[in-house]
Amino acid sequence: MRVVISEFISLDGVVQAPGGPEEDTDGGFAHGGWTHPFFDPETVGGAFDEALAGAEALLFGRRTWQAMGRAWPERAGDPFADRMNAIPKYVVSHTLQDTDLTWNNTLRIAGGDAVSRVRELRGGEGGDLLVMGSATLARTLLAENLVDELRLVIMPVLLGGGKRIFPEDGTLRTLELASSVTSPAG
Repeated sequence: MRVVISEFISLDGVVQAPGGPEEDTDGGFAHGGWTHPFFDPETVGGAFDEALAGAEALLFGRRTWQAMGRAWPERAGDPFADRMNAIPKYVVSHTLQDTDLTWNNTLRIAGGDAVSRVRELRGGEGGDLLVMGSATLARTLLAENLVDELRLVIMPVLLGGGKRIFPEDGTLRTLELASSVTSPAG
């Protein structure tokens, strides 16, 4: 499997709370929902449709999994929502138990086993293991060189602080641009 990370990201590297004001207020973050003015359904929505179409499974951190698990099951009948609900999902958590896994097709990966378990999944056959959101998990996977592709939806905004996915360990990591598209919304 290939590990693919798909993130909304500001020009200054912030990924925190792109969807709404109450999504993630850790550290006093007050800019939740910052993607809305720049969201173009065709370009941005198409990028997420494409990423999900290539995914064989989803991988989330606990907080993102809980937010997604509250939102997507109630949106049945939409092709994207139906795919989100049907696809196998993994959630990395130190606190959730198997009995907490109410979103269908979800398996728990114990927090301390995340790196080794993702290595196992990545070494197996299959399509993409798609990570959406999950800043801490994404940063860990990048630091461990377990990411095969970054799909960044860069929004033309500076947020001045918040959660980021890029490791701050002084390690040089080179990337190759595979493609880019500019939406009419910027």
